[in-house]
Amino acid sequence: MNSQTNLPIEDMVKWRRHLHENPELSFHEVETAKYIYQLLKTFPNLELTTPTENSVVAILKGAKPGKTIALRADIDALPIVEEADVAFPSQNEGVMHACGHDTHTAMLLGACKVLTSMQEKIAGTVKFIFQPAEEVPPGGAKFLVEAGVMKDVDLVFGIHIFPKIPVGVVAIRTGALTAAADIFELKIQGVGSHGSTPELAIDPILVGVEIITNLNNIISRNIAAFDNAVLSIGEFTSGNSANVIPDTAKIQGTVRTNDPAVRTLVRKRIEEIIEHVTKMYGASYELNYIMGYSPVVNDSEATELVRKAALKVVGEKGLITAPQMMGGEDFSAYTDVVPGSFFVVGGGTAEEGCGYMNHHPKFKINEGALAVGAEMEIQLITDLLINDEE
Repeated sequence: MNSQTNLPIEDMVKWRRHLHENPELSFHEVETAKYIYQLLKTFPNLELTTPTENSVVAILKGAKPGKTIALRADIDALPIVEEADVAFPSQNEGVMHACGHDTHTAMLLGACKVLTSMQEKIAGTVKFIFQPAEEVPPGGAKFLVEAGVMKDVDLVFGIHIFPKIPVGVVAIRTGALTAAADIFELKIQGVGSHGSTPELAIDPILVGVEIITNLNNIISRNIAAFDNAVLSIGEFTSGNSANVIPDTAKIQGTVRTNDPAVRTLVRKRIEEIIEHVTKMYGASYELNYIMGYSPVVNDSEATELVRKAALKVVGEKGLITAPQMMGGEDFSAYTDVVPGSFFVVGGGTAEEGCGYMNHHPKFKINEGALAVGAEMEIQLITDLLINDEE
């Protein structure tokens, strides 16, 4: 099958640009969800549901019974001021589709439009999931799973676009693709004093420096060299005057791991270090450790299906192995309960102006990638639910 000529390319570009101009933050995608819902209402043969706030799930039931396959796109944007050189910049100041979720949504809308016209050939059911709040834990996927969206699903597939990879390239990986993404928030309570009398203080800045120094030794001294783990401090704030020792300090950080045992060990060591260092200096603390997304683990059989689809869509030259990533993705909420595969499509090269990675204010993609993503989704459904021999 070659659905390329049937793809609504101009519509996909228009949809993507509308979404790009009107980004909304996680858990606030009200107008985005309305826009998607109204578009889907114009497609034939769909049942539309809104199982959670700001989500849209479109169900396409084939003419014959069969498996249920879910395809997912995320719809939220990021709190970033756009600096990308595009003719359709964000009109929502301080909010930007800097991760490509606008492209994921346009891809899935395009695939949906094509597949709805093939309803008579489909033996099974397709669920098109337009999911809010991928960027902010606990994430929107968790609530969709709790709402029962995956109960009858046999396989689930998702796409992520990345720049610095040519359009026409699909990257796949079996096993762990992303990392568990945990966050810790620490408040250190000391005793303030005048800068001239440090002996009367319990300096939370000094305590914080000691804690951070020791936290940064966890990866090099407690984790085996062949195990993946990252610990990064993103915030250390305290005080507002040159001659005042403050009484509190705040530290925030993130932990990324691929293995559950390593994840548990890192958390244990963080808690131990904070407890002992604060006790040593006579300070107290409040620690909020947030267990974020689990790793996306791609099922081997599902990934083989993606590989076969990619060979048909982009050919052997366009198929590569995706590296293991330390970023987090709440697609893991789906793969924790249903076999599936999450794969990458190339979004363009640096020479094309697509040289800034996701979450950068100059993030930009080549819109030619929209067709590749939609083609992959259509091909997966064709391979799984359509028998052209009949």
